[in-house]
Amino acid sequence: MTPGMSRRTTIKSALGVTGALTLGIPAISGAAAAVNPSDELTLRYHTPAADWERESLPIGSGALGASVFGTLATERLTLNEKTLWTGGPGAAGGYDHGNWTQPRPGILASVQRRLDTEGKLTPEVVAAELGQPKHGFGAYQVLGDLELAVPGAPSAPDGSYRRTLDLASALAAVTYTHQGVAYTREFFASYPGKAIVGRFSANQPGKIGFTLRYTSPRADFTATASGDRLTVRGALQDNGMRFETQIRVRTDGGRVTAGNGTLTVTGANSAWFVLAAGTDYADTYPRYRGADPHGAVTGAVDAAVGRSYDALRTAHVNDHGALFGRVSLDIGQQLPDLPTNQLLTQYTGGSGAADRALEALFFQYGRYLLIASSRAGSLPANLQGVWNNVTNPPWSADYHVNINLQMNYWLAEVTNLAETTAPYDRYVEAMRAPGRVSAREIFGSAGWVVQNETNPFGFTGVHNWATSFWFPEAAAWLTQQLYDHYRFNGSTDYLRSTAYPVMKEAAEFWLANLRTDPRDGKLVVTPSYSPEHGDFTAGAAMSQQIVHDLFTNTLEAARTLGDAPDFRTRLETALASLDPGLRIGSWGQLQEWKTDVDSRTDDHRHVSHLFGLHPGRQIVAGSTWAEAAKVSLTARGDGGTGWSKAWKINFWARLRDGNHAHKMLSEQLKSSTLPNLWDTHPPFQIDGNFGATSGVAEMLVQSQHGPIEILPALPASWPNGRVTGLRARGGVTLDISWSGGRASRITLRASRTTNLTLRSTLLPGGERIFRATAGQTYEFTP
Repeated sequence: MTPGMSRRTTIKSALGVTGALTLGIPAISGAAAAVNPSDELTLRYHTPAADWERESLPIGSGALGASVFGTLATERLTLNEKTLWTGGPGAAGGYDHGNWTQPRPGILASVQRRLDTEGKLTPEVVAAELGQPKHGFGAYQVLGDLELAVPGAPSAPDGSYRRTLDLASALAAVTYTHQGVAYTREFFASYPGKAIVGRFSANQPGKIGFTLRYTSPRADFTATASGDRLTVRGALQDNGMRFETQIRVRTDGGRVTAGNGTLTVTGANSAWFVLAAGTDYADTYPRYRGADPHGAVTGAVDAAVGRSYDALRTAHVNDHGALFGRVSLDIGQQLPDLPTNQLLTQYTGGSGAADRALEALFFQYGRYLLIASSRAGSLPANLQGVWNNVTNPPWSADYHVNINLQMNYWLAEVTNLAETTAPYDRYVEAMRAPGRVSAREIFGSAGWVVQNETNPFGFTGVHNWATSFWFPEAAAWLTQQLYDHYRFNGSTDYLRSTAYPVMKEAAEFWLANLRTDPRDGKLVVTPSYSPEHGDFTAGAAMSQQIVHDLFTNTLEAARTLGDAPDFRTRLETALASLDPGLRIGSWGQLQEWKTDVDSRTDDHRHVSHLFGLHPGRQIVAGSTWAEAAKVSLTARGDGGTGWSKAWKINFWARLRDGNHAHKMLSEQLKSSTLPNLWDTHPPFQIDGNFGATSGVAEMLVQSQHGPIEILPALPASWPNGRVTGLRARGGVTLDISWSGGRASRITLRASRTTNLTLRSTLLPGGERIFRATAGQTYEFTP
């Protein structure tokens, strides 16, 4: 032992980590102690939702989602099942995975030669040569709406009305008093129960009644009611995808009657319903179809309704709490007696306890949304998580892979939600089969590839929207999360079976497709496009940095697993010749392109050439490259869309400028956040929520370069606080307390036996290097 460090044994959890399991936020001051912790983790409103995007409250179980309105006379839940998509095999007009419908021999080489001689080409020119219209891409579909007409309910709320979403328990609720009777509605989406559940109750007997019906903007379903069951079956007209929803109702007292596609409850003391849904989608290339959903949906709804409401609720709260409760954050917040929409309106980004309350709530909301939209057995979170209210959502609510899908998972490892990455892993793995075809047919090479955006049906080719059709680096970027999962948990079994095969095949693609730049003999990506910005060139900074990241990670993994020496040698040789994508331009900026053409007045929302700073690890804070990145970031300014501001939080945290990181957090809250705290592009786009939560975590702990950095970017507005349960690479779970802007206690729990380097102002000399033993807890104090 070294001075200032103690060791004690702790019990490992079933997951091999020992994150904090408290659902509240530990208080650090007398003022904070007076606050009910559950309130600090609750979104609160005094009126029903009038607008889905701005005001509805989301619940989800990964595959299923619902948005709760809390309207009185007719309660409304907008429903989602994440695999319900038009497009793909069987789509009207055909489907081609984005692969060229006719051979184009030599066309890619022709574009590369033109770039060698002309230096740049407009996106429109390149799209005309390499792109094609989308065929059968499809769009994510709303499942429909569940409407519950409540006879005798007031038409408008009075002062007793409250609508809430408790993040710690994942329970949405509506309470109000009418004619002396107190009414409560409660809703949740249960992962263990595979169902959405709702309950209506009152404090007087016989007061509960409603008529439940299903509606949809599409006319592709039939709804039949019998006994206590409403069954909705349909098939999408576009591609024939079959879907089914079943709802069953139970009552305490009163009765349930089935009508014309409706279920009616009358005279009950309380009543609750269970809703299950599914489709015949399967993530298997090339058909993407599986069994009819009827059996699974029937089994789920019957199993759920066979339990008591309390048993379903308890199982749900325990399941959600086991994930959500691992991390708590206290930054000196104190929640005023205000609804969340007013808390947001009055937010200033200053040093007040109310502003801290919104920031802490927003941080935890990102974690809540990831749990609700990404659980094993479902697709990963899409552009809107799992929530959608239309048949034609913005950008199809698809999987943009030039940053958006990746950003959705930046928070997963560090905020102790590693399990939520299972759908991401499976989705990326499922892209390999169609991606091989696209690599062969478009590039004439081995490996696998996916371009700028994709869907659940293996769309790995191109389209013809000039500024977003070409981004073959996406596959390489997608592998980064898989390798980071290994870096956090250290499982060589996972690395060997899941991450490395995907990484190696992506690396094989780039080993075959890099070209020698006649300007300097370096290996470059060509044609190369810095996402949604500028012209096509050879060797744009982001392209080079992504390939550098892929090769670096793959080489590390190959050495860890002892892969064939010849493959490792090929990677080493390519890395040595690769243009790293790092150049400093005439005004001190990190160049976005290989030629120095950056403008000081350019404020484009994408800051793609800083990939090597974040989420990459090529640029180290304090280095010459980091200073150049700071110049570029300063020039781009503090504006942008919601997700862009979220990315900038992470950038400034990596530059160890906590005050500027906090400024970007405040800018996102003030101008890019809706009253229900969803991020807005505009419109609603969930990656900004996830990116902001990641950014807050980056302010508190970083480990991308190996050493664990404690409070690397703590803002002055958070002088005292405590965080529990954050994760660092190397299999470490951390609790950190700080006072006066400096760490005062660090508790480190190790899930692996390994050498660790810990850096903090708390430690003599600022650093401790020691060997951690799996299952042990280490405490560092002054």
